[in-house]
Amino acid sequence: MPALKNNSPSPAERFKRLATSFRLPTIGAEMESRLLQSGSPQAFETVLEVFEMEASDRLERRVERLLRASHLPPAKTFETLDYSPFPAALVYQIKELKRGEFVDRAENVLAFGVPGVGKTHVLQAIGHELVRQGRSVLCTPAYALVQELLAAKRDLALPRLLRKLDLFEAVILDDIGYVQQSHDEMEVLFTFLAERYERRSVLITSNLVFSEWEQIFRNPMTTAAAIDRLVHHCAILEFHKVPSRRGEEAKKRIKGKRAESSGQSEAGQSDPAS
Repeated sequence: MPALKNNSPSPAERFKRLATSFRLPTIGAEMESRLLQSGSPQAFETVLEVFEMEASDRLERRVERLLRASHLPPAKTFETLDYSPFPAALVYQIKELKRGEFVDRAENVLAFGVPGVGKTHVLQAIGHELVRQGRSVLCTPAYALVQELLAAKRDLALPRLLRKLDLFEAVILDDIGYVQQSHDEMEVLFTFLAERYERRSVLITSNLVFSEWEQIFRNPMTTAAAIDRLVHHCAILEFHKVPSRRGEEAKKRIKGKRAESSGQSEAGQSDPAS
């Protein structure tokens, strides 16, 4: 029986990769051979350990910076996400996206469903996972980004803002259906989406299905062009069969208040008159 191949990188390969990531290519190429020639093989292991500690510390500091810049809500993570209302196919899609490889392919994610079904929580949890991997993410309500784009256009600074947004590997736009419907707002939103096409990822939540997106872009041709760019490389998450969590919570609160009110009424009737 042939021996299984070990695909894990050797210590020398690990060191070269780390040195290259630190922009120290000469050290990466020469360190091992120089230490071996000097009769200090154990010293190379120590140097490798120190480099790996540095890499870990750098990633931790980078994640802290990226998290501050992302504006992601701290509580909306996978640790706080309840998968139980989701169908199995949707859970599978979410776990695949959690790996973050779609960002390397500049693919988009579109989450559709009525309010309260968890689509925003899912995309923000994906955003947290991307940040943990050292990726740059921006989370913003769609209307807020559109207003920022409009202000930049008014100040003749739209190209500069688009370059700034391009630094984010993934932008999460929440509630795109609530964007106002003026021509200027539609134009800057389309410009933003077109600039990121096949280059950077956009993650969008929407209460409106594609057939209703003319409410956002107004013009049928612009609507078709926007949808075409988004879905060309895209994962679509459908929450249509997921019950509204906020609706269920509201029902429970109302039921609890009614029960409390009924209990108080019964207690009042049983009290003897003074």
